[in-house]
Amino acid sequence: MNLVSPTPAPAILYCHCRYAQVVPPEVKSAVLEQLCASGLPFEAVPDLCELSARRDPSLQRLAAAGPVKIAACFPRAVKWLFAAAGAPLSAASTEVLNMRVQTAAEVATGLLSAPLTPNLPAGKAVPADAPKPATPDASTET
Repeated sequence: MNLVSPTPAPAILYCHCRYAQVVPPEVKSAVLEQLCASGLPFEAVPDLCELSARRDPSLQRLAAAGPVKIAACFPRAVKWLFAAAGAPLSAASTEVLNMRVQTAAEVATGLLSAPLTPNLPAGKAVPADAPKPATPDASTET
């Protein structure tokens, strides 16, 4: 008898983007609320950029653990942040939901749905892909 082990459910990582504050607060709050209400296990981190800068071991653990869905910002930036921390993500088993451009409903649905849709950009993480510092919104400058 040939038994095939089921694919493990993806880990879920939520970034609150505390320092750059480039994710709309209402999106962050709604996504976090829906994750908490789901009853599914997930990890919430205050700021993925900070963890990367500190080369936090939790990023290596997450990258090595298997499939993962990440609620953060742009897939290329998330890929770079993990690579910079010495924890490259698997392109075949990582899905990044972009809270900067997607609605809270889109992000929550993506995180909580069964299929994982890998979406890391191809190629090696290079300095040009590094996240850029947040720039002030021109409409708020005086």
